[in-house]
Amino acid sequence: MNILITGGNGQLGKDCEQVFKKRHTTVCVDIDDLDITDPDHADAFVKKIRPDIIINCAAFTQVDACETQKEAAENVNVIGPKNLAKSAKKNNSLLVHISTDYVFDGEKELPGSYIETDTPTPLSYYGITKREGELSVMHHTSNHIILRTAWLYGFYGHNFLKAILKKAMNQPEAKIKIVNDQFGTPTWSFRLALQIEHLINNKGQGLYHASSEGFCSWYDFAEYFLERLNIDCNISPCTTDEYPTPAARPKCSILENRRLKTDGLNRMKHWQKDLDEYIHQYGNQLILECRK
Repeated sequence: MNILITGGNGQLGKDCEQVFKKRHTTVCVDIDDLDITDPDHADAFVKKIRPDIIINCAAFTQVDACETQKEAAENVNVIGPKNLAKSAKKNNSLLVHISTDYVFDGEKELPGSYIETDTPTPLSYYGITKREGELSVMHHTSNHIILRTAWLYGFYGHNFLKAILKKAMNQPEAKIKIVNDQFGTPTWSFRLALQIEHLINNKGQGLYHASSEGFCSWYDFAEYFLERLNIDCNISPCTTDEYPTPAARPKCSILENRRLKTDGLNRMKHWQKDLDEYIHQYGNQLILECRK
């Protein structure tokens, strides 16, 4: 197949390229190659490439920045997916679009989790735009897969783990506070890329949740990661109130992969198992990268 991947410089875009280029022709692009917020550019690019599948990994994911850069967030997270959906329909392409657990308000009590039929009620502007992006895709093309995922990390690009590791290594005496009352599921971008491939191969359609199994807090996530890397540092748990941010975060945004399991298509693993494999593959490189 001929596959177009947008957001190609990000962690998921890079992993999707690694997964799909083994068997398919892949065109992996980012903003310098394709401005998805420009409908004419998007239309002309898709018409030229004529992809069988478009995997949209492009997104404005800086949750706090979305609160002040609302136009940019809307352009990338809403207008972009709408343009791709329209172009995909014209070209008879399948559109795979990535969304987020932040479309939910997180008011469920632990260990409650959200399934695909739960009503989205986002707290932040980021969550609002991602939900509107979902609706745009649904409205403009019926041939789509929408995947809600959570707490993504990978080897490429920026993420929570790299930020914590860099601070721990370069400021070993600093006291690092990490929120311990927000719960979700860390998800390895490479595992998600494999799940996307499996869904495409099995002709999946519609909305799915696709995060790792199990759940933890941000503090649990960081502690497990740093312990496995044998990094000594001074991290301590704190509450959301002790670590205020411009954008509100859901307290409990655990996703249940209900549809994947019902359809016999779930390939997601427990978050600790995936994190162990991630560290085994990339641990030494991460340490070298973050020791700067």
